[in-house]
Formats: sequence, structure tokens, C-alpha cells
Amino acid sequence: MTESRPASCARLELGTLTSADQEPLHLLPCVIQRHGAARVNAFFTPAIRNASGGKEVSFRGRIFRGQEVTVPEGYMGLVLKEDNKPFSEEEDRSLTVRNTFQSFTQWNLETPPSADDVLVMSLAWPKIAAAVHAPVD
Repeated sequence: MTESRPASCARLELGTLTSADQEPLHLLPCVIQRHGAARVNAFFTPAIRNASGGKEVSFRGRIFRGQEVTVPEGYMGLVLKEDNKPFSEEEDRSLTVRNTFQSFTQWNLETPPSADDVLVMSLAWPKIAAAVHAPVD
């Protein structure tokens, strides 16, 4: 018989929610190989153009096409920051709220976002869950 370890959990510092900023949020279709803080505002200030089918912007010579996505009613988006201290599987993780949002701009590389995008479909889940769990007459 093996001894089981208690699972760690993530603790959200709720006091940081009231002091969190609300800034524009952009979800980019790329991975940045960097850990740590970055001066994003100094390097990413998009000159967004309205185009047929949504928004358009150039980023490092590539065309991104975007759309504004709204968080479902009754929900709030959070941008969290984890404490920098190293942790092990036994230690709890501490998170603070950096930003809150009710909408964000989702960008795709060269193709406009659509209702078939995984992210957009996932935001439909609260309505689907409510319908599935509603009483049946």
C-alpha cells in the first residue's frame, strides 16, 4: 500500500480583486518563449483596422484577423499572477488578480475568428450547462 500525499491547491487572494485594473485584453495566436515580466505596452500597441468580417492588424509582418468576444453574462474574466516563489506538489500556490475583463479581442492568423473556434465554443458552455441541468416539465 502506498501512502498518498495531500494534493496542493491554488489559493486566490480575493482582496486583490477590488484593486485589479481593467485593461484591454488581446489573445494572440502565438507562443512567446519568455518567462517573467514583459513591457507589453511598449511593444504591442496595435493599430487595429476594421475590415470585412471583423478586425485586422499586422504583427511582425503577419496579418491577424480578430473579433471582440464577450464573457458570458454572470461571469467575469480574470488575469492571475502566481507568486514567484518555487513550490512543490505539497505546497499551496498563491494567486493574485492582476486584471479583470468582460470582453477581449481574439486574434487568428490570417483567418477571421468564427463560431467554430474552440474558445468561442467553450464560452457557450454556461448556457448549455443551464439547459442540461434545468428541470424537465
